[in-house]
Amino acid sequence: MIPMINTKTIFNIIKNRYVLVLMFFSCWLLFLDNCSYFDHLVLDRQIAELEENKVYYQEEIKKDENQIKMLQNSGQIEKYAREKYFMKRENEDIYIIEFEGDTIVEDTVQ
Repeated sequence: MIPMINTKTIFNIIKNRYVLVLMFFSCWLLFLDNCSYFDHLVLDRQIAELEENKVYYQEEIKKDENQIKMLQNSGQIEKYAREKYFMKRENEDIYIIEFEGDTIVEDTVQ
C-alpha cells in the first residue's frame, strides 16, 4: 500500500526557503523573463516560417536565373517582349482575344 503523505510534511517542504526560491525562479523563467519558454515558442514558430520563406525565395531565384539565361538570345528577348508586353514590329497589327472566363467581373454593391 502507498502510505498517505501528511499535509503537515508537504507544508513544511513548501515552507522551506530553498524550495520557495526554486519555485520563484522557475516561475520567473517560465513566464516573466525576456527569454521565457513562451517567448521561445513564438520565436521558434517565426524561425520555421522564415525558413519556409527562404526555401520559396531560393526556388524563385533559380527560376529567375533560368529565365535570364534564356533571355541572353535576342530571339528569346523578342519572344518574351511579344508575349508579356504585347510589343510589335513596325507595320504589324496585334489582336488580343479575351474569352469570357478569362476576365475578372467586379460586383457592384448598390
